[in-house]
Amino acid sequence: MIAGRLDRYIFRQLLLGLILVASGLAALVWVTQSLRYIELVLDRGLSLLVFVELTGLLLPSFFAVILPITTFVVVLFVYVRLAADRELTVMRAAGLSHWQLARPALALGLLATVLGHGLTLWLVPLSQSAFRDWQFEIRDRMAGLLLQEGVFSTVGGVITIYARSRDRDGTLRGILVHDARDPRQPATILAEAGRFSVGPAGPRVALVNGQRQVLEQVGGQLRLSVLSFAENTLELALITRGEQLRNRTPQERGLAELLDPPEGTSPRDRLRFAVEAHQRLAGPLSALSLALVALAVALTGEFRRHSGGGRIAIGALLATGLVAAGMFAASAAARNGALLPLIWLHALAPGAAAAWILQGGAGLPRRLRPS
Repeated sequence: MIAGRLDRYIFRQLLLGLILVASGLAALVWVTQSLRYIELVLDRGLSLLVFVELTGLLLPSFFAVILPITTFVVVLFVYVRLAADRELTVMRAAGLSHWQLARPALALGLLATVLGHGLTLWLVPLSQSAFRDWQFEIRDRMAGLLLQEGVFSTVGGVITIYARSRDRDGTLRGILVHDARDPRQPATILAEAGRFSVGPAGPRVALVNGQRQVLEQVGGQLRLSVLSFAENTLELALITRGEQLRNRTPQERGLAELLDPPEGTSPRDRLRFAVEAHQRLAGPLSALSLALVALAVALTGEFRRHSGGGRIAIGALLATGLVAAGMFAASAAARNGALLPLIWLHALAPGAAAAWILQGGAGLPRRLRPS
């Protein structure tokens, strides 16, 4: 009965800490990422609803990354605080062992692992696919939103647009367009002014007072053809929505497709898919593993009244080293498929070592000795 109440008492603190820390970090990353798109709302007319949806799609992948390290931080701080307030000493005096004290943290680690798998296996691929669709839509169908004065902007890699200035009403001045959709007859268009609009097929620009220059091959010789116009409408859509094709990244694909790529996939892409699949399966397990590491730091060793700062410093160093090791493992596996087991080793080995320490490894004290 007492152990159950203590478990609930500690678990409430851990869960509240996880929610607050994860939410705070998510809000921070949302603000920093949204700054990249705020100009589209203020100066380019992108709706606020689209802005919120576009930036919100970045959050699931961020949660998937920070969940393990957030679990580590919360477990470490809560147990160090319990030790500093002598609450752990009282619990030990009641006969609780390391593993009994660790049960709330292990429950939190399991919860974070389940949430992590839900994110990496389901929500992150969906959000990444939707985010990339929005990027494709804005880049290739809403080119007017992305056009900046005095900058050469590219649409789909085949249309380049330059405007010297933009009036308050959206009118562009000093326009240059290079259209290479037909590689046999690339065209260069110069116009005094123009305005963007979105038609059924996508973005278009209405040009005023300009010239269209086309380099043609006639009889084995190149000839420059120049056509002057008072008004001309240039369609910028590369393809219609029904024909919309783009190469999907590994982050957008489902686990089944990553493990069994379609025919014709290059060996390099197959390795990228395999690395992504193993990271999705192994990554969330590091939440439980890091919770065990935090417990090993907070519960073992000799207790001193003012040792909390030292334990937090040790934990910070361990967390930094483990994050760096995870990046190295993923990078090494991406270069050599034989090193894929490093991803699993990074996810499981720290937790196994921490469990051995909590059990009372050779040369390590089994119980905390109060001063």
